[in-house]
Amino acid sequence: MEWSFVHKTWEKWVSVSVGVGSPLKAALLLNYDPSAPSRLLSTIAEQEGITANPTELSQFIDFIKRDSLHSDTFTFILGPNQYVVTSIHENWLSARCMNTSKPAGEGAIIMQTAAFILVALYDGSIGSASRAMAAVDQFAGQLGRRNL
Repeated sequence: MEWSFVHKTWEKWVSVSVGVGSPLKAALLLNYDPSAPSRLLSTIAEQEGITANPTELSQFIDFIKRDSLHSDTFTFILGPNQYVVTSIHENWLSARCMNTSKPAGEGAIIMQTAAFILVALYDGSIGSASRAMAAVDQFAGQLGRRNL
């Protein structure tokens, strides 16, 4: 893995995609190896706007490894919020926050690349989700140029 490329790409991407006035309120990049033993925790490669630890994410990673997205009702917890999956696609899914206090709601987009899982959080509804998806797709495309 070309870690310097990933870090540089992440830093450039979060500077325009995460934060006030940006499509995303937070993002998390996880190293992910689907063939690794389940006892190994995925490593948080980068995070912006959220503080997470690998043990908090273990239920989420276990679900991804089981490839149960098409057969179960899936909820996951990130920080204080619980999310329910609303849409599942080949390499990404979207979810809505079930316990938000924000009138427009909150959502998450999870995208899997060859070596990473990108978790992107946003505030709002349909328009916000579209802008968030565009931002996530842009970052995944940049990693995809290097097969990451």
